[in-house]
Parts: sequence; structure tokens; C-alpha cells
Amino acid sequence: MESFRTELEDLNNPVVARDIIDLSKKIQLFRDGKIDDEKFRSLRLARGIYGQRQPGVQMIRIKLPFGRLSTKQIRRIADISDEYASSTLHATTRQDIQIHYVSLDKTPELWAKLEKDEITTREACGNTVRNITASATAGIDPKEPFDVSPYAHEMFRYFLRNPICQEMGRKFKISFSSSEEDTAFSFIHDLGFIPRIVDGKRGFKVMIGGGLGANPTLAELAYDFLEEDQIIPFAEAVLRVFDRYGERNRRMKARFKFLLTDIGLEKVMALVAEERTAIKNKSYPINTAILPDAVIPSEVAAGPAVIADQKRYDRWKDTNVFEQKQPGFFGVNVRVPLGNLSSKLARQFANVVDQYAADDMRVTINQGYLLRFVRPENLTHLYVALDQLGLAEPGFDSVADITACPGTDTCNLGISDSTNISLALEKVIRNEFPDLIYNNDIKIKISGCPNSCGQHGLASIGLHGSTIKDKQGKVMPALVVLLGGGKVKNGEGIISDKIIKIPSKRGPDALRILFTDYETNSLEGEYYHDYFKRLGRNHFYQLLKPLGDITAVLPEEYIDWGQDHNFILHTAVGECAGVIIDLVATLLYDSEDKLGWAKEAYDQGLYADSIYHSYSAFINSAKALLLGRDIKPSTQYQTISDFQKEFVDTGVFPFVGNFKEYVLRINKNEPSEAFAAKFIAESTKFMEDVAAYRAAETGENVAEKVAVAK
Repeated sequence: MESFRTELEDLNNPVVARDIIDLSKKIQLFRDGKIDDEKFRSLRLARGIYGQRQPGVQMIRIKLPFGRLSTKQIRRIADISDEYASSTLHATTRQDIQIHYVSLDKTPELWAKLEKDEITTREACGNTVRNITASATAGIDPKEPFDVSPYAHEMFRYFLRNPICQEMGRKFKISFSSSEEDTAFSFIHDLGFIPRIVDGKRGFKVMIGGGLGANPTLAELAYDFLEEDQIIPFAEAVLRVFDRYGERNRRMKARFKFLLTDIGLEKVMALVAEERTAIKNKSYPINTAILPDAVIPSEVAAGPAVIADQKRYDRWKDTNVFEQKQPGFFGVNVRVPLGNLSSKLARQFANVVDQYAADDMRVTINQGYLLRFVRPENLTHLYVALDQLGLAEPGFDSVADITACPGTDTCNLGISDSTNISLALEKVIRNEFPDLIYNNDIKIKISGCPNSCGQHGLASIGLHGSTIKDKQGKVMPALVVLLGGGKVKNGEGIISDKIIKIPSKRGPDALRILFTDYETNSLEGEYYHDYFKRLGRNHFYQLLKPLGDITAVLPEEYIDWGQDHNFILHTAVGECAGVIIDLVATLLYDSEDKLGWAKEAYDQGLYADSIYHSYSAFINSAKALLLGRDIKPSTQYQTISDFQKEFVDTGVFPFVGNFKEYVLRINKNEPSEAFAAKFIAESTKFMEDVAAYRAAETGENVAEKVAVAK
């Protein structure tokens, strides 16, 4: 405890310190049985603390906006992984870093140490705005109209701890691509931004409502061009609409893409327009100088380094190195199998980066790293240094560079292995199809379940974990094979087609069959998606159909990759999206908390934030009474409507006027000081009236229950 206090005293940010203290208190209340398990799960997820498949330990997701990471920061994460976790840093497809096997009780202290180097876990999980991703090449991309890095950074800062997006129905994902090639995949994001310059003005093409998961959906065009100062106001309005109208009961239908499908783009944009009055900023100019300049080593190596294998070096340079838009500098991509670096290797890697590249590297969306501002004179020296660490493997982002989520290694949702199968497939490519390291058209992506954390839904060759039962009902691990997805050359996104389910141990044979057919039947220079489209889905089904035949099964096919025993299906509740809070006392406790935050925000002059906290308290208080009657509204809007119908229209609750109109004044008024003060007072009175009504109706001392929860 003394160590924890010392860490907090060293923090310069009182907001962060209070956040960490609050987490520590909530953990203790949870340990004492005074906070409901479901409520606590929601709280910790929003702090980047994710329950693992293994009982009693946590995965910590570290949020790195647009993947930006300094060598100082990666050393900090490596040290923390050694002290609190399993000494492995796992890079994700959303440019985060995850560490595993952390004790829950140690998470506040861990977080405090991370914050010393301005690293956060806040809102890395849960029903929040997740890490904002961007093209790793942003700032050095020869094709970019301008650097999107400061835009992604400002978007991250604006929504961190923002009351409008702390407890949404589901997570919300935002990306920034560096050019029209859309290398950050705007088409699979809730909001995707692609930079453009029109009539000398900076702005963005805006895509809306995309997503992968078990039901992949391509985003729709919201704006062909939106000026740069409008992207944050627009995003804020969209989030307010999602928070109010998004599904909250049916988890599988709670993403923004389903709201867009249900009511249509025109209606969504009309609702967004209705929020313009109430949003915090009608214009938000981006400070394009907000990020510090990269520190580039001034020393140039004297003469080239001795290369032991010139051919291998040439392959590395051809596949992993590119010229930046800044003359005289190169970007160098580093392949990392499965995205995993040991903490020792991470520190050695940081030393190499400091010597030969800028201290500002980027985690890439295919689980590697991009080094920036490497001088041509240093390329051979960098290669040799990386090779000594085993990090100079050629074929970055090629067919040989397979993306995979951790799957059954640590995730509750994992069905069958996604990591060891990846290594087996890479071995097939390396030994049998070595020239494919030059092919960066075909992408192989693997997930441990249908939810697409490994992004199998947009892969040329995608695989996700599943199961198959034989005729005796015995279960074996399986892979669902998907083909034909990806990003075509004009930046258009293509969702892959499901082809067949096969036993997992037949995955390498499936890859051999697919590559052999591609070599045999593709036209000269034909891209994989075009080849797939030309031959048609049935061609590939017939091709792989023999692998799906389980009339004869080998004993080893009942054993998953990386295991030594027959397959056992693990079933657990996943934590990717948080939970629904349905206890009356807990909801009223939340209302008290939110009203406290409303008063704090008001005192600080943050009137829009104050109003939103008061609005959230209205929703929670109304929901508390509805749940007391076993009415479970699926959206905030329905909560307001149901309360009007069940309690106000019937005259059973002491409320004068139209409750729906009363609460929804939130988007009819400017966020002024006067309205904020009025809304706090009204929301406080409503909460007190709800507590009194509940006590009179049931004889429950709700206030006492709330005090216990607190």
C-alpha cells in the first residue's frame, strides 16, 4: 500500500490520480461484497481490465492512440509486464498492447506506474470509445494529403472520460486512414475518416456504421467532404445518438451498425442534426502541432555493416522497407510473430530503435511495428541489429505475415486455437511457398471465435475457431474457412464469404490446396479477390469439400493445436462489451454518482458535461422503477417512453407534465450555465422522488441499500 501511495504522489494529473484511487476503492468494495459483480465488471472493463479464461487473473489492455509508442514507453510497459504480468507484450489489431496474468488487486498500482509515461488503460475495453486507430504510416506516407496523427490524437483526448460515451450499449470504434487507399480500414469502423483537401481546405471523407464481428457490415458514406473543424462535433453528435437510441438488452444487436440498419442513414443523420444545439463545441479546430517532433539520431554509421546473407537482406529490404515522404529517410516495418515480444526482447528492441531510428514508432494493425526516420546509411546496421534479435524476418504484411488474436490462450470467447495454427500455417508458407513473401495482396487472418478480433471477416483467406461433432457426438476443434475478403486497390472493402468448416488439424492442407489452385488457375497478375470472384464460391467449396468429410477421423484430429489432450469445449461469458445493470439499488447508486459528477463539472464550468451527467441520472432513476416492475427497456429512449407510459400517464408517480419532453430537453437547449444548474436540480429531485416512491411501494429502504452499495 505504501508503494501505491508513492506512485500516486508522483502523478502530476489529479484527474488520473482520482480515477486510480476510485478503482482501488471499488475493488475493495467488490471484495467486501458491497458492489454487484455485474456492475463491477462494467466498471473494470472501462479501465482496461479484462477477465481472462484462467480464473483469478486479468488481461490489461494498454491504450495507445493510433499506435504511437516511444521507446521510453515500451520500456515502461516491459518493466511493468515483468513486475505484474507474464513478461510478454502482445500487440493487437487495434494498435494496443496487452499484458496478461495480472492480479486484480495490483491493477491500480500498475495503472499509476503506466501513467508516469503518459500511458493509459482507461476505456481500452468495455462499452466505450475504444482505441482510435490510424494508418501506421501517417506522417510519413508519400500518398497522404496531410498527416492525420494530430487529428486522431485530438479525437482520443476529446472522448477520454467524456460522459457521453462511458456506458453505451456496446463499444464504438474510430479510425483515421492516411490516404484514399484506406489503410486503416474505415469501412469496418463505426466512424472512419479519410483525409482530403478540397479548394485548399483540409477535411475528411466520413464513413459510418461499419463493423466486423459475427455479422460483418460495410460502412456507408456520411460525408464526401467534412471540414476538419467539424469532425469532432460530428463524432460527438453521433455518439449521443448511439447512447440514446442504441440497443442495450440484446448484446448481439447492440453495435451502432444495427441501429443504422434498423432506422436508415437518413434518420440517423437527422437525429445527429438534432444534437447540434446541445453539443459542447459547434466547431473544434485541430491543433496540428500538438504532437512533439520525433527525436531522430543525428549520428550516421560509418560505412555499411557486414551482411552475412545478401539475398536475405535484399528480400528484407524489398518487403519491409519503403521511402518516406521526407527525402532521405526510410520507414522500416518489423514482423512480430503473433504480435508477441518478451519484455527482455522489447527492451533490446528499444535500444536498437534509439540507435538507428526515431524514438516515435507505431504499432501496426497487423501486430507488427513500424520504425520511422531511418537514414539510408543506417539500413544495413539496423538490419543486422534486428536480425540478431530475430526481428528481421522479410515479408511484412505479406501472405506469410499472418494476423491472429490470442484466442483460447487467454480469451473467454475463444473456441479453438488461433495461435499455434498460425505458426503451423506460416511454416507451410516458409517451407513450401517461399516466394509468397513478395505477395502483399493475399492476407491470412485468424480468430479464435466468430467475433473477428483477428479480422478474419476481411481476409483473402480467413479462419475462425469452431467445433465439429462426429457421428458419435464426440467434439473436435474446427476452423471455418472464409475467402475473398480484403481491401481492393481503390480502397473499397470486401467482406469475405464463408466456404466450409473443417477439422482444425486440416488447416495446413487447406492452405496447400488453396495456394496450389491459385498458382494453377489465376490469370497473369490477377489479384486474389478477382480470382475468387471469377471462379465463384462453389469452386472453392468443391475444392475444400473433401477436408470437411469427417466419416474417417484420425485420433490426433480430436486434439487442438498446442494441446496434448482431447479437445474440451470451454464456455464462458465474454467481456468484450460489458453488461446490463439491473439492480434497483445499484442504479440509484449510479444516479447519485452521476449527479456528483454533474456538480463537479458544473463547478469547473463544463456545462455540457454536467448536463449529460444529469441526463444519465434521469435515465438510471427511471430505469430503476421500470425494472422493479420487470420492464426491461432496450434503449435509453425506450426507458424514457416506458416511464411516461407506465408511471406518468397512469398517474401513479407524482410527476406533472410530459416526462419524455422534460428529459429530452437535453438536446433542445444550448449547454448554458443556467440550464446546467436547472437540470442538476431537477434530476436530483427526480431521483429522490423515485427512491421515496420505491420505499412506499415495497417498504424497501432504498437509501440504506444505496449507502451499502457505496
